[in-house]
Order: sequence, then C-alpha cells, then structure tokens
Amino acid sequence: MKIFLDTANVAELRKGMDYGVIDGVTTNPSLIAREKCEFIPLIREITTIIPGPVSVEVTASSVSAMIAQAEEYAAIADNVVIKVPINLEGLQVVKTLSSRSIKTNVTLIFSVSQALLAAKAGATYVSPFVGRIDDISGDGMELVEDIAMVFGNYGLTTEIIVASIRHPLHFVQAAKIGAAVATIPFTTLTQLLHHPLTANGMERFLKDWEKVKS
Repeated sequence: MKIFLDTANVAELRKGMDYGVIDGVTTNPSLIAREKCEFIPLIREITTIIPGPVSVEVTASSVSAMIAQAEEYAAIADNVVIKVPINLEGLQVVKTLSSRSIKTNVTLIFSVSQALLAAKAGATYVSPFVGRIDDISGDGMELVEDIAMVFGNYGLTTEIIVASIRHPLHFVQAAKIGAAVATIPFTTLTQLLHHPLTANGMERFLKDWEKVKS
C-alpha cells in the first residue's frame, strides 16, 4: 500500500521524505490556506520535494473553468494530479482531462455509485472519506471494501485512496482491504510507530546496556 501525506506543510513533507516511506501527497484548499503562502509557488515547491503524485484541487464550479484550472496546475510539474469533485460537472472534467492524459483524483466520495461513475469517466484515483462517514455513525471502511469489490468485479484500474483517515486503525484496515493508497496526516504517520511494548523494550535494553558499560 502506498502512503501519501495529507498536508501542504513543507516541513512535514521534508520530514516524511526523510523517513523513506512517503509515496505522494494530497492537498486541498483548506490545507493550502492553512500555510498562508502564495498558491502556485507552494505547489511548485511541493512537487520538487515529493517525486510521486501531488494532488491539487480545482476550485472553480463550471466545467470550462475547472478544465482551465486543471491545465494550469498540471503544467506546474509532471507529477501533479488534479482533484475534482464528484458531481456531474466533475465527471465531464474527468472525461476531458483523461483524454488529455492528465491524471485525476475524484474527491469527496461517499458511496459506491459515486466511485463507480468516477472510474467509468476515467478517474486515476477515487478518494472515499472514511472518517467523515464514521462521524455520522456510518462505516467508512465498509465503503472502501465495497468499492474494492465492485472495481474488482469489472477489472477497473482506478486506484482507491483511503482519505479522511483519523487514526492508525483506519490505516491498518485500509491495508487489510488492499487499498492502493492511504493518505494520512503527519501526526498519524508518527502514531503508526508508537507501541508501549516497543517503548518499554527500548527502555529495558538501555538500562541493561548501562550495566554492561559500568
């Protein structure tokens, strides 16, 4: 399973790359706004840090305006992937961009039917938001399982990015299902390494080593 960082923070991205486990990044308008930086230069810098896919979201509402934005963003670097909302206009945008060999990530997926339509339109990725579904007493990971099953039924090559991951359990469940990608906040990345037995073991080893040294 590929690991993307869900952030637009340059310092977090550099640290993630130093760890050697990051395959890409997802951004959105909220994450971009949080950085208080000029948009295009920030995306350009991110694409130089992350060699893998960098998802950049369009914010226009009409088909023509979204396509114009998408082409502008795709021109920044070869690894830019265009995030497109799942609606009727978004499907038209995905179809057009796919015909122009521009990769797309269809976002805000909350149902199997949305994911299937996005895949048929030519989406490179679909992003089901598992945490937001859990927030309203649904089962986000069950949705991922269902999407994976339907894509498997028809041999669809669109990859599933498990998004809105809230905790390490979501990450592990995504891996068990066989999702192509999990996109996670930097804090979740660090949490994945934490285990009390590991911490206790390291503490014991160091204490024993002090006895050897003396």
